[in-house]
Amino acid sequence: MASEPKRGAVERRIADLRETIDQHNHCYYVLDSPEISDAEYDRLSRELIELEAAEPGLVTPDSPTQRIGAPPSDAFAPVEHRTRMMSLANADSQAELDAFFARVEKDLEETEIEYVCEPKMDGVAVAAIYEDGRYVRGATRGDGSVGEDITENIRTIRSLPLRLRIEAPGAVEVRGEAYIGIDEFKQINEERLDEGDTPFANPRNAAAGSLRQLDPKVAAARRLSTYLFALGQGGPAAFSTQWGALEWLKSAGLPVNPRSELVADSKQASAYCRRLRESRFGLPYQIDGVVIKVNRLDWQEALGATAKSPRWAIAYKFPPEEQTTTVIDIIAGVGRTGAVTPTAVMEPVVVAGVTVSRATLHNEDEVRRKDIRSGDKVVIRRAGDVIPEIVGPIVSERTGDEKEWSLPLECPECGARVVRPSGESVARCTNIACPKQIFERLVHFGSRGAMDIEGFGPAVAEHLLTSGRVRDVADIYSLSADDLEAIVPHFAKKENGKEPPKAAPKLARAIVASKKRPLEKVLFGLGIRHVGSGTAEILAAEFKEMDALAGADFERLQAIEEVGPKIAESIETFFQEQDNRRVIEKLRAAGVTMEAKAGPALAPTLAGPTWVFTGSLSGLSRAEAQSLVKERGGRAGSSVSAATDFVVAGSEAGGKLDKARKLGIKVLTEAEFVKMLDDKD
Repeated sequence: MASEPKRGAVERRIADLRETIDQHNHCYYVLDSPEISDAEYDRLSRELIELEAAEPGLVTPDSPTQRIGAPPSDAFAPVEHRTRMMSLANADSQAELDAFFARVEKDLEETEIEYVCEPKMDGVAVAAIYEDGRYVRGATRGDGSVGEDITENIRTIRSLPLRLRIEAPGAVEVRGEAYIGIDEFKQINEERLDEGDTPFANPRNAAAGSLRQLDPKVAAARRLSTYLFALGQGGPAAFSTQWGALEWLKSAGLPVNPRSELVADSKQASAYCRRLRESRFGLPYQIDGVVIKVNRLDWQEALGATAKSPRWAIAYKFPPEEQTTTVIDIIAGVGRTGAVTPTAVMEPVVVAGVTVSRATLHNEDEVRRKDIRSGDKVVIRRAGDVIPEIVGPIVSERTGDEKEWSLPLECPECGARVVRPSGESVARCTNIACPKQIFERLVHFGSRGAMDIEGFGPAVAEHLLTSGRVRDVADIYSLSADDLEAIVPHFAKKENGKEPPKAAPKLARAIVASKKRPLEKVLFGLGIRHVGSGTAEILAAEFKEMDALAGADFERLQAIEEVGPKIAESIETFFQEQDNRRVIEKLRAAGVTMEAKAGPALAPTLAGPTWVFTGSLSGLSRAEAQSLVKERGGRAGSSVSAATDFVVAGSEAGGKLDKARKLGIKVLTEAEFVKMLDDKD
């Protein structure tokens, strides 16, 4: 048994890992804006899995290891999957792949096992539901149990038929991966740059952002594609293999990747992986590995699944392609919170089909750990084929002229002091008025996760700052369409009598519309350190108005269950700054929302509890029911647990209803729920 001090250190590390992984889950699945590479995410996840395996008593139901993905966004109605959409375990090397084959053979007591091999598309997992052969609904995977209703956006995928080519009575759910091809991706980014928008980081981001557009016309313009690989429910019972399921999908007119293969054994599966790895950069879409599945369905059933992944399938991840280049310089950049981050500037090199000339080094400790110096020859890769990453220097080729990097004592943007707080890995500029910080705060404020000002990207923000018309986020609301045309070059009126472009009026309207964003969006947009979108929602629900939050002291903030001491200290410090209060008053004067949406006065018996909805409601959509709960002071959950107070069950309620009954949670019908609302309003 671990000693108490050691166990305490492990417990703290587990808590830190969970918080970090949850934040990156939110960035990846909800904001469609990953901040770290897949490889780094996998490293963090593996560390957490190993620590929890060593200390099973520290495993909790809300650990990221106990779920898939992240909760669905409130921007879309939730869709409860009839059967769970599981993620796959990864094999990052041939040795791990061989271990998978060995385990399967041992568990089945068989050596001649057929496998189906499919390219692992670098896209977004989706499900499409057909009823009596007609497409009726589409959804994201979400957390595996509940996804987001993106029916109209999936309808825009031209390769997906709206009517099946064969008879398929009842409900049929098909599952696959939505993606954007490389040529389409390049064209989309060119169009975004022409319009002054930020380009997408990679095709997966572009696909995720397209599927979660509130306007299906935007999704249609993105030219999404899809390949399907599984039946979630329904379909004929005649086939007994995974390959048979793919053949049925093809006969129904559904798109199946033509590079999928049925192989006779594990050796042929490994050979397939090698062939695809060598040819992947010639494909018209991005892949990051191979999915390998046991072919026989009865063997799949016999192998079963863990809480997160099937034991009969694995995702073999291609190792990142590596190249060598030379570090020309190491420079320091400044982010919106003042974080000073070292970046390596390198001689351009093509890695995984993309020219790379810069790579972040994250922080001072990382530079020291890898011992990277200006002038070094280094090995570089694109982690997950996306984010440039320096593996390390080639020490044997050093000449002695290389220069070690030192953390600057002054901000490279404004000259203010750079301080690295005790116990933290990140150094920060101490000047809140630093122009680079202001630029990054402007971009964050206008981003989709915050105030969602369409058309307000880095290019626009840079011109506004350079002009002197905008010094903080509140100044955005002083701009008219004429101002924007005068300040932003690509917004300027065309000559020769041609009509002016529509970008400036469109952005001006988007700025005005953003004034009505809810209080939680304003709080998130302000960029308070450690306050993500989820914490902003909790704060808005708790305090109801900006002034009440601004006046809360450390003890009051820490009393909120979801707010720890680090977050409480950050919030208190933010509102103590006079410059921050001044910006908030300017936002208020401009008409930006400073109060949460008021709901009717409620009896204490309804305000406060956590509600979960399951099954199909007849008079309300799931989103409407959840909004009614939130407006009246309650919380709407997506899964049933001991913390759930009420479950409202509609028709065809499934596992959530069963779990509620086992836990003794009060279950209401839709009519009883509506009556409770009427009685308490």
